Parts: sequence; structure tokens; C-alpha cells
Amino acid sequence: MKKNLIVLFFFCCFFTCDDLVEVDDISNEIVTVLAPSDNVTVTSTTVNFAWENVEDADHYKIQIARPSFEAAQEIIIDSILTTNRYSKTLESGDYQWRIKATNIEFETLFTTLNFSVEE
Repeated sequence: MKKNLIVLFFFCCFFTCDDLVEVDDISNEIVTVLAPSDNVTVTSTTVNFAWENVEDADHYKIQIARPSFEAAQEIIIDSILTTNRYSKTLESGDYQWRIKATNIEFETLFTTLNFSVEE
């Protein structure tokens, strides 16, 4: 028993959890958006956002700005999700949204799209 504890002690001293778990690099992946696509006009105030899953991603960061991120009057949402779908009720107007995939060590670049909402 004492010998097992000594081996465990040395194991813990020389290795961290990062050494034991290999995380896949997703930084060169692209999040493929399903909806709303770029420059589309949505005719409902409830907008359903959807994108394809990225293999080895744990989370997705979604952001929505009005009218754009460069000229933001308002950041509507800035959230971390575990699914590849999100719904939000929005007022009429122009918007920009972006999505990126993340895991414990890596993240993709944002995929950014424009859309409008008309009631």
C-alpha cells in the first residue's frame, strides 16, 4: 500500500490533467450556418438561429448586434450555448450575428452574417 501511494505521489507531481487529456485543435474549422443566412429578411419577430455542429466542439459563442458589430447601437445577446440552435424575439430592423465553436483549449474564428427582421 505504501509503495502504491509513493507511485501515485510521483505521478501527480510530474503530470497534470492537461497531459492526460488530448484536446483536438478546432481552430481551423469553420462553423457552417444554416439560418438565418447572409443578407436574408426574416418575416417573423421570432428568429431561429441554427448551425452545423463542429466535431470536438464543446460550446458555441453566439453574439447578435444591432445594426452591426462595427457600428453597434446595441449588443442583443452574447452567450455560450451547448446546442447548435437558438431562438430570439427581435424587433424590426437590421442585425448582424456571429457564431464560433470552442472547446477547452481551442476556438474557431467567428462566422458573421447580416440579416433583417420585418414584421
